[in-house]
Amino acid sequence: MRVGQADIDRLEGVIAALRARDYREGGGSCRELLRVLEPYSAALRRGTMSEPMARRLAGVVADLHNLKGWTEFDSGRPLKAERHFRRALELAAHSGNDDLVANVRYRLGRMYLHHRSPVEALEQFGHGQLAARRAGRPLSQAILSANEAWAYALLGDVRQALDKLSLAPEQFASSLGDTVPSWSAFFTANDLAAMIGTVRTELARVVDVRHSREAIPALTEAIDGYGPDMVRSRSLTMIWLAVDHALEGDLGQAAEVGLAAMEIAYGIRSARTRDRLRPLSESVRKRVGDINARDLLDRIATFRAAA
Repeated sequence: MRVGQADIDRLEGVIAALRARDYREGGGSCRELLRVLEPYSAALRRGTMSEPMARRLAGVVADLHNLKGWTEFDSGRPLKAERHFRRALELAAHSGNDDLVANVRYRLGRMYLHHRSPVEALEQFGHGQLAARRAGRPLSQAILSANEAWAYALLGDVRQALDKLSLAPEQFASSLGDTVPSWSAFFTANDLAAMIGTVRTELARVVDVRHSREAIPALTEAIDGYGPDMVRSRSLTMIWLAVDHALEGDLGQAAEVGLAAMEIAYGIRSARTRDRLRPLSESVRKRVGDINARDLLDRIATFRAAA
Protein backbone atom coordinates (compact mmCIF):
# COMPACT_ATOMS: atom_id res chain seq x y z
CA MET A 1 0.00 0.00 0.00
CA ARG A 2 1.31 3.41 -0.98
CA VAL A 3 0.81 5.91 1.86
CA GLY A 4 0.18 9.50 0.89
CA GLN A 5 -0.24 12.84 2.59
CA ALA A 6 -4.03 12.49 2.63
CA ASP A 7 -3.83 9.22 4.62
CA ILE A 8 -1.74 10.83 7.34
CA ASP A 9 -3.86 13.99 7.37
CA ARG A 10 -6.97 11.83 7.84
CA LEU A 11 -5.48 10.02 10.84
CA GLU A 12 -4.27 13.29 12.34
CA GLY A 13 -7.74 14.81 11.95
CA VAL A 14 -9.45 11.91 13.72
CA ILE A 15 -6.96 12.13 16.61
CA ALA A 16 -7.67 15.86 16.97
CA ALA A 17 -11.43 15.23 16.97
CA LEU A 18 -11.15 12.52 19.63
CA ARG A 19 -8.91 14.75 21.77
CA ALA A 20 -11.63 17.41 21.67
CA ARG A 21 -14.17 14.79 22.74
CA ASP A 22 -11.91 13.76 25.62
CA TYR A 23 -11.89 17.36 26.90
CA ARG A 24 -15.68 17.58 26.66
CA GLU A 25 -16.76 14.16 27.87
CA GLY A 26 -13.79 12.48 29.56
CA GLY A 27 -11.38 9.75 28.55
CA GLY A 28 -13.97 7.00 28.94
CA SER A 29 -15.96 8.48 26.05
CA CYS A 30 -13.31 7.75 23.42
CA ARG A 31 -11.12 4.88 24.67
CA GLU A 32 -12.85 2.32 22.44
CA LEU A 33 -12.78 4.59 19.40
CA LEU A 34 -9.05 5.09 19.84
CA ARG A 35 -8.58 1.34 20.02
CA VAL A 36 -10.20 1.00 16.60
CA LEU A 37 -7.57 3.34 15.16
CA GLU A 38 -4.65 1.12 16.16
CA PRO A 39 -5.00 -1.45 13.31
CA TYR A 40 -5.39 1.41 10.82
CA SER A 41 -2.28 3.20 12.07
CA ALA A 42 -0.33 -0.08 12.06
CA ALA A 43 -1.39 -0.74 8.46
CA LEU A 44 -0.22 2.72 7.45
CA ARG A 45 3.19 2.17 9.02
CA ARG A 46 3.60 -1.03 6.98
CA GLY A 47 2.92 0.91 3.79
CA THR A 48 5.35 2.32 1.26
CA MET A 49 6.32 5.97 1.64
CA SER A 50 9.22 8.39 1.51
CA GLU A 51 11.48 8.83 4.55
CA PRO A 52 10.10 12.31 5.40
CA MET A 53 6.57 10.91 5.18
CA ALA A 54 7.56 7.97 7.42
CA ARG A 55 8.90 10.38 10.05
CA ARG A 56 5.73 12.43 9.94
CA LEU A 57 3.59 9.29 10.25
CA ALA A 58 5.69 8.18 13.23
CA GLY A 59 4.85 11.51 14.90
CA VAL A 60 1.13 11.14 14.24
CA VAL A 61 1.09 7.57 15.57
CA ALA A 62 3.11 8.81 18.57
CA ASP A 63 0.35 11.30 19.25
CA LEU A 64 -2.23 8.53 18.93
CA HIS A 65 -0.44 6.68 21.75
CA ASN A 66 -0.10 9.98 23.61
CA LEU A 67 -3.86 10.44 23.52
CA LYS A 68 -4.51 6.78 24.33
CA GLY A 69 -2.24 7.11 27.35
CA TRP A 70 -4.12 10.21 28.50
CA THR A 71 -7.54 8.59 28.14
CA GLU A 72 -6.37 5.48 30.01
CA PHE A 73 -5.03 7.73 32.78
CA ASP A 74 -8.28 9.69 32.86
CA SER A 75 -10.18 6.40 33.08
CA GLY A 76 -8.18 5.24 36.12
CA ARG A 77 -5.84 2.80 34.34
CA PRO A 78 -2.32 4.12 35.05
CA LEU A 79 -0.42 0.96 34.06
CA LYS A 80 -1.99 0.87 30.61
CA ALA A 81 -1.49 4.61 30.35
CA GLU A 82 2.21 4.36 31.06
CA ARG A 83 2.70 1.72 28.37
CA HIS A 84 1.14 4.02 25.78
CA PHE A 85 3.13 7.04 26.96
CA ARG A 86 6.39 5.07 26.71
CA ARG A 87 5.51 3.94 23.18
CA ALA A 88 4.62 7.54 22.31
CA LEU A 89 8.06 8.68 23.48
CA GLU A 90 9.81 6.11 21.27
CA LEU A 91 7.84 7.10 18.18
CA ALA A 92 8.09 10.84 18.85
CA ALA A 93 11.87 10.53 19.17
CA HIS A 94 11.97 8.60 15.88
CA SER A 95 9.94 11.34 14.21
CA GLY A 96 12.30 14.04 15.46
CA ASN A 97 9.40 16.03 16.92
CA ASP A 98 10.81 17.51 20.13
CA ASP A 99 7.63 19.43 20.92
CA LEU A 100 5.65 16.19 20.91
CA VAL A 101 8.31 14.58 23.13
CA ALA A 102 7.85 17.50 25.56
CA ASN A 103 4.10 17.00 25.57
CA VAL A 104 4.31 13.27 26.25
CA ARG A 105 6.73 13.98 29.11
CA TYR A 106 4.25 16.51 30.49
CA ARG A 107 1.39 14.03 30.38
CA LEU A 108 3.43 11.23 31.92
CA GLY A 109 4.53 13.61 34.68
CA ARG A 110 0.97 14.76 35.17
CA MET A 111 -0.06 11.17 35.82
CA TYR A 112 2.63 10.88 38.50
CA LEU A 113 1.40 14.13 40.03
CA HIS A 114 -2.15 12.84 40.18
CA HIS A 115 -0.95 9.79 42.06
CA ARG A 116 1.02 12.00 44.48
CA SER A 117 4.51 11.15 43.21
CA PRO A 118 5.98 14.63 42.75
CA VAL A 119 9.64 13.55 42.57
CA GLU A 120 8.93 11.22 39.64
CA ALA A 121 6.80 13.95 38.06
CA LEU A 122 9.64 16.48 38.30
CA GLU A 123 11.96 14.07 36.50
CA GLN A 124 9.54 13.86 33.57
CA PHE A 125 8.94 17.61 33.52
CA GLY A 126 12.71 18.22 33.50
CA HIS A 127 13.15 15.99 30.44
CA GLY A 128 10.17 17.76 28.89
CA GLN A 129 11.69 21.20 29.41
CA LEU A 130 14.86 20.12 27.61
CA ALA A 131 12.79 18.89 24.65
CA ALA A 132 10.62 22.05 24.63
CA ARG A 133 13.73 24.23 24.55
CA ARG A 134 15.16 22.20 21.66
CA ALA A 135 11.86 22.70 19.85
CA GLY A 136 11.79 26.43 20.62
CA ARG A 137 8.23 26.17 21.93
CA PRO A 138 7.50 28.65 24.75
CA LEU A 139 3.93 27.32 25.16
CA SER A 140 5.23 23.86 26.02
CA GLN A 141 7.73 25.45 28.38
CA ALA A 142 4.87 27.32 30.08
CA ILE A 143 2.85 24.11 30.49
CA LEU A 144 5.84 22.34 32.01
CA SER A 145 6.81 25.25 34.30
CA ALA A 146 3.27 25.44 35.71
CA ASN A 147 3.30 21.71 36.39
CA GLU A 148 6.77 21.84 37.93
CA ALA A 149 5.32 24.46 40.29
CA TRP A 150 2.51 22.04 41.18
CA ALA A 151 5.03 19.29 41.97
CA TYR A 152 7.07 21.61 44.21
CA ALA A 153 3.87 22.67 45.96
CA LEU A 154 3.13 19.02 46.76
CA LEU A 155 6.63 18.80 48.23
CA GLY A 156 5.94 21.88 50.36
CA ASP A 157 8.72 23.87 48.67
CA VAL A 158 7.11 27.32 48.51
CA ARG A 159 10.09 29.15 47.00
CA GLN A 160 10.58 26.70 44.13
CA ALA A 161 6.83 26.47 43.52
CA LEU A 162 6.40 30.23 43.23
CA ASP A 163 9.59 30.65 41.19
CA LYS A 164 8.36 28.12 38.62
CA LEU A 165 4.87 29.59 38.71
CA SER A 166 6.23 33.06 37.91
CA LEU A 167 7.91 31.70 34.75
CA ALA A 168 4.75 30.27 33.22
CA PRO A 169 2.95 33.58 32.40
CA GLU A 170 6.11 34.97 30.76
CA GLN A 171 6.55 31.87 28.64
CA PHE A 172 2.84 31.83 27.80
CA ALA A 173 2.97 35.47 26.67
CA SER A 174 5.94 34.63 24.42
CA SER A 175 3.88 31.95 22.70
CA LEU A 176 0.99 34.19 21.65
CA GLY A 177 0.64 34.23 17.89
CA ASP A 178 2.40 30.88 17.41
CA THR A 179 0.75 28.06 15.51
CA VAL A 180 -0.29 25.56 18.17
CA PRO A 181 -0.46 21.76 17.66
CA SER A 182 -3.57 20.01 18.94
CA TRP A 183 -1.75 18.36 21.84
CA SER A 184 -1.00 21.72 23.52
CA ALA A 185 -3.93 23.81 22.28
CA PHE A 186 -5.80 23.21 25.57
CA PHE A 187 -3.39 25.53 27.42
CA THR A 188 -5.08 28.89 27.05
CA ALA A 189 -5.24 31.84 29.47
CA ASN A 190 -8.00 29.92 31.28
CA ASP A 191 -5.79 26.93 31.89
CA LEU A 192 -2.93 29.15 33.01
CA ALA A 193 -5.25 30.76 35.58
CA ALA A 194 -6.41 27.29 36.68
CA MET A 195 -2.81 26.19 37.18
CA ILE A 196 -2.00 29.29 39.24
CA GLY A 197 -5.02 28.50 41.39
CA THR A 198 -4.09 24.82 41.60
CA VAL A 199 -0.56 25.52 42.83
CA ARG A 200 -1.86 27.98 45.41
CA THR A 201 -4.50 25.48 46.55
CA GLU A 202 -1.88 22.77 47.06
CA LEU A 203 0.28 25.22 49.02
CA ALA A 204 -2.77 26.08 51.12
CA ARG A 205 -3.33 22.40 51.84
CA VAL A 206 0.31 21.48 52.46
CA VAL A 207 1.94 24.62 53.85
CA ASP A 208 -0.29 27.56 54.82
CA VAL A 209 -4.02 28.11 54.36
CA ARG A 210 -3.35 31.77 53.51
CA HIS A 211 -2.45 30.69 49.97
CA SER A 212 -6.19 30.18 49.41
CA ARG A 213 -6.56 33.95 49.17
CA GLU A 214 -4.51 33.86 45.96
CA ALA A 215 -6.08 30.63 44.73
CA ILE A 216 -9.74 31.68 44.82
CA PRO A 217 -9.61 34.59 42.31
CA ALA A 218 -7.41 32.61 39.89
CA LEU A 219 -9.70 29.57 39.98
CA THR A 220 -12.81 31.73 39.63
CA GLU A 221 -11.31 33.41 36.56
CA ALA A 222 -10.60 30.03 34.98
CA ILE A 223 -14.05 28.63 35.74
CA ASP A 224 -15.76 31.67 34.25
CA GLY A 225 -13.71 31.29 31.07
CA TYR A 226 -14.20 27.58 30.42
CA GLY A 227 -16.79 26.88 27.74
CA PRO A 228 -18.65 23.72 26.71
CA ASP A 229 -15.52 22.41 24.97
CA MET A 230 -13.68 22.10 28.32
CA VAL A 231 -16.32 20.64 30.63
CA ARG A 232 -13.95 18.30 32.47
CA SER A 233 -11.49 21.09 33.22
CA ARG A 234 -14.33 23.24 34.53
CA SER A 235 -15.49 20.52 36.92
CA LEU A 236 -11.97 19.73 38.17
CA THR A 237 -11.25 23.43 38.75
CA MET A 238 -14.53 23.93 40.59
CA ILE A 239 -13.57 21.13 42.98
CA TRP A 240 -10.31 22.95 43.79
CA LEU A 241 -12.31 26.13 44.41
CA ALA A 242 -14.55 24.23 46.82
CA VAL A 243 -11.43 22.99 48.62
CA ASP A 244 -10.24 26.58 49.11
CA HIS A 245 -13.59 27.70 50.46
CA ALA A 246 -13.53 24.77 52.88
CA LEU A 247 -9.99 25.60 54.00
CA GLU A 248 -11.09 29.17 54.68
CA GLY A 249 -14.02 27.91 56.74
CA ASP A 250 -16.78 28.99 54.32
CA LEU A 251 -18.60 25.65 54.27
CA GLY A 252 -21.73 27.08 52.69
CA GLN A 253 -19.80 28.28 49.65
CA ALA A 254 -17.74 25.08 49.58
CA ALA A 255 -20.94 23.03 49.47
CA GLU A 256 -22.49 25.19 46.75
CA VAL A 257 -19.45 25.01 44.46
CA GLY A 258 -18.71 21.35 45.25
CA LEU A 259 -22.26 20.23 44.49
CA ALA A 260 -22.26 22.20 41.22
CA ALA A 261 -18.95 20.53 40.25
CA MET A 262 -20.41 17.07 40.89
CA GLU A 263 -23.52 17.93 38.89
CA ILE A 264 -21.29 18.65 35.90
CA ALA A 265 -19.11 15.59 36.57
CA TYR A 266 -22.07 13.20 36.35
CA GLY A 267 -22.00 13.72 32.59
CA ILE A 268 -18.25 13.13 32.26
CA ARG A 269 -16.62 9.71 31.96
CA SER A 270 -13.51 10.55 33.98
CA ALA A 271 -12.05 8.86 37.05
CA ARG A 272 -10.09 12.01 37.83
CA THR A 273 -13.20 13.94 38.84
CA ARG A 274 -13.93 11.22 41.39
CA ASP A 275 -10.34 11.23 42.62
CA ARG A 276 -10.25 15.04 42.89
CA LEU A 277 -13.05 14.84 45.45
CA ARG A 278 -10.69 13.16 47.91
CA PRO A 279 -8.90 16.38 48.96
CA LEU A 280 -12.28 18.09 49.18
CA SER A 281 -13.49 15.39 51.57
CA GLU A 282 -10.33 15.78 53.65
CA SER A 283 -10.78 19.54 53.90
CA VAL A 284 -14.48 19.33 54.74
CA ARG A 285 -14.09 16.50 57.26
CA LYS A 286 -12.09 18.82 59.54
CA ARG A 287 -15.26 20.86 60.02
CA VAL A 288 -17.80 18.07 60.28
CA GLY A 289 -19.72 19.96 62.96
CA ASP A 290 -21.13 22.21 60.23
CA ILE A 291 -24.36 21.01 58.61
CA ASN A 292 -23.07 22.08 55.16
CA ALA A 293 -19.99 19.93 55.70
CA ARG A 294 -22.06 16.88 56.60
CA ASP A 295 -24.33 17.36 53.59
CA LEU A 296 -21.39 17.76 51.23
CA LEU A 297 -19.67 14.65 52.61
CA ASP A 298 -22.86 12.66 52.08
CA ARG A 299 -23.16 13.89 48.51
CA ILE A 300 -19.50 13.12 47.78
CA ALA A 301 -19.97 9.57 49.09
CA THR A 302 -23.04 9.13 46.88
CA PHE A 303 -21.20 10.46 43.84
CA ARG A 304 -18.14 8.27 44.36
CA ALA A 305 -20.31 5.18 44.86
CA ALA A 306 -22.24 5.91 41.67
CA ALA A 307 -19.04 6.60 39.71
